[in-house]
This record gives sequence, structure tokens and C-alpha cells, in this order.
Amino acid sequence: MKSISFQTDILPLKNELYRLALRITMNTAEAEDVVQETMMKVWSRREQWDQIESMEAFCLTICRNLALDKLRRMDNQTMPLDTSIDPKDQRAGANPEEQAVQSDRIQLVRQLISQLPEKQRSCMQLRDLEGKSYKDIATILSITEEQVKINIFRARQTIKERFQKAEKYGI
Repeated sequence: MKSISFQTDILPLKNELYRLALRITMNTAEAEDVVQETMMKVWSRREQWDQIESMEAFCLTICRNLALDKLRRMDNQTMPLDTSIDPKDQRAGANPEEQAVQSDRIQLVRQLISQLPEKQRSCMQLRDLEGKSYKDIATILSITEEQVKINIFRARQTIKERFQKAEKYGI
């Protein structure tokens, strides 16, 4: 029997939950609300904690479901990602022209990611940005590992094709 503590086992997941909620809702305020609702829902199920195999997967699944519910209520799946550029993303010492080109490319990739279907976007975000295993992603999204691999492959292919087309011909 394992002992789970809200403070040491669940609270540290809040940043990861926020990133997941933000990728789904694409709205910082909504993502914060989803994380808060997730924490409340996890706390209300504290009697079941001993039966849960992976608390992280449990929390991420609740967060994903709440974010999807909120997204359906918002009825808007194509809002762009935050387009602000992090100075750390730019190469040190690059001239202003290179920085502008890099900034445009980052903005384009973010735009392309935001246009992906929700399931592909979630799979790609969990794998490429959060570093989750295929098994963990399958558990979180309630799909098979094969479906996870297919969604990630299709998402990457779509972004690659659209990026190359935009670089060659413009948008």
C-alpha cells in the first residue's frame, strides 16, 4: 500500500497540468481554471488514491477531460497560441535580420500547431514538449499506444508539409 500526499505527490504536478490545459484551451485564464478544478476534483477523490496506479496519469486525465469540456463550452478550437517570443529562443549574437526570421518561423510553427486537430495537438504536446512515454500518453488520452504513435506521426507530417509550403511560397 502506497501513501500519497497532496503536497508532495500532487501539487508538484500543477505546472505540468497547466501546460496541458493551456495547449488544449489556448487561453491562460481558462487553463488556470482547469488546473484549479483538477486539483479540487483530485482532492475530492482522496479516498481512492491508494487504488490509483499512477497519480500523474490520473491527474493528467482529469485535467485533459476538464479542459476538453471547457473547450467545448467555449466552442472555439482554432484560437492561435500565444505569439510572444521568448528571448531564450533566439540565438545569442544573431543579427536583427536573423532574429526576425527566427521569430517569424517560431510564430509560424505555433500557428501550425494550433491548427492541428485536438487529439494530434495533445499527443504531440505530451510527447515532444512534456517528454511523456507512448504508454503514459495512451493512458492519459484513453487511446491505444498505436493511436498515439499515429497521431504524433500525422501531426509532425502535417506541420512539416505546411511549414515547407509556407517557407517556399509564403502563407
